[in-house]
Amino acid sequence: MKKILVINGPNLNLLGLREPAIYGNRDFKALEAFILENGLDLGLQIELFQSNHEGAIVDKIQQAYGVFDGIVINPAAYTHTSVAILDALKGVAIPTVEVHLSDVDSREEFRRHSFVSLYASKVIKGKGFDGYREALEYFSGK
Repeated sequence: MKKILVINGPNLNLLGLREPAIYGNRDFKALEAFILENGLDLGLQIELFQSNHEGAIVDKIQQAYGVFDGIVINPAAYTHTSVAILDALKGVAIPTVEVHLSDVDSREEFRRHSFVSLYASKVIKGKGFDGYREALEYFSGK
């Protein structure tokens, strides 16, 4: 069974409260339940991690080396700013899929640049929760 680490970055823990017109009304617990349910359905072992702190995300990526077969990451605001997260992903060389709930390309100009996409095998944008299922399907082969 493939082991997949799902990392959610800053402010995603505020889903349901933060800008519901962009991110919807479902909360973070609903997202985590959705990910776990879909992982189980696809025959994957899932570990969830969320942090508002860049260093904690870097540490988690480094700890994934030799443990996980894939990483699904929504780096949130760090998408556009974090060379450290990019370097950690490149350093551990674990296949990675980048996910964004919203269509970041149709939002503010600064959101159109992603450091993580310079490494990610696949980038999924604007599909809400379903983007996470698509990312998990990528790793399951289904």
